Amino acid sequence: MARLARTAGLTDVQQEILSTVRDFVDKEIIPVATELEHRDEYPQAIVDGLKELGLFGLMIPEEYGGLGESLLTYALCVEEIARGWMSVSGIINTHFIVAYMLKQHGTQEQKDHFLPRMAAGDIRGAFSMSEPGLGSDVSAITSKAVKDGDEYVLNGQKMWLTNGGTSSLVAVLVRSDEGHPEGTAPHKSMTTFLVEKEPGFGEVRPGLTIPGKIDKMGYKGVDTTELIMDGLRIPADRVLGGVTGRGFYQMMDGVEVGRVNVAARGCGVAQRAFELGVQYAQQRHTFGKPIAQHQAIQFKLAEMATKVEAAHAMMVNAARKKDSGERNDLEAGMAKYLASEYCKEVVEDSFRIHGGYGFSKEYEIERLYREAPMLLIGEGTAEIQKMIIGRRLLEEYRFQG
Repeated sequence: MARLARTAGLTDVQQEILSTVRDFVDKEIIPVATELEHRDEYPQAIVDGLKELGLFGLMIPEEYGGLGESLLTYALCVEEIARGWMSVSGIINTHFIVAYMLKQHGTQEQKDHFLPRMAAGDIRGAFSMSEPGLGSDVSAITSKAVKDGDEYVLNGQKMWLTNGGTSSLVAVLVRSDEGHPEGTAPHKSMTTFLVEKEPGFGEVRPGLTIPGKIDKMGYKGVDTTELIMDGLRIPADRVLGGVTGRGFYQMMDGVEVGRVNVAARGCGVAQRAFELGVQYAQQRHTFGKPIAQHQAIQFKLAEMATKVEAAHAMMVNAARKKDSGERNDLEAGMAKYLASEYCKEVVEDSFRIHGGYGFSKEYEIERLYREAPMLLIGEGTAEIQKMIIGRRLLEEYRFQG
């Protein structure tokens, strides 16, 4: 294993899991990723391999058939997978956010019903907050649930669902004014519903339509979709946690896990970009010597490696903080912000090292160059992270005048 992005203090079990995942990435993902990505093809064989490795149950408790591992183990696995192909890490991320939300907030019946099949990979999770007109402004959600006897009727349009087509369980955040008087703060009148559906596109259950895949610049292979609810009837026992009005807090808890995940993805993509850059710099000759011997290129490699190392350290710190039971929104926001920005910079420097060949679809760096921008906006933009960080700093360092 290379010297960069090492993690001190891992158990033997963690090291064994990571070694297995790294081996799988090197043999099963990296050789086929670029070809599948150019075809925008869902990586079914890779997903089946991850299922066999038990990765869909990585953070699900052992009592439900999972491996019961920590957020740190999960984040380090995501880093390895993103190093191979970032889209694959997206397939397991949404699944894990839903599993985490169920584990933390679900009723006992909901945990018993969903978690064992999620651990086996038989149920795949997706989660849905965003809508066409709101981006990061979650409080502006207009999708609505209205109580009708023992059921709720859901209407509205959601946007940017990773795994929208291939998933069979979607955690959907909507507004539910029932039991909440007029003038209640928007975030206190939101509810998360657990919506089961058939995988695929079109009308996947009465009142629920997944129109098709959104065509994207990068982050291909994984399906990103809309979700349209038109008179979708959901039984009351599929309100996450059994109580309405808690949806915003449940989703934000899940997003903290997601932010550590996006940081880990940034680390993985940056590592791969560095590997490609440092290899190419030793093979390509100009003016009678490998370009790695030119000081200009060595400076680039030094900067890239330092960024890889710094982003990894911050990501590990944010994961460990959450694992210890402490609040980690500050650390997760910092890690996500830094790792995604550094990822973009490391990928661009590797692209520059490749020269004209970086622009060719034959070289892997071309794919990474299109993938890195997604991390700048996924799970909250850099500006949203800075807002969270700034507010938390003012709480921590309140002026006592």
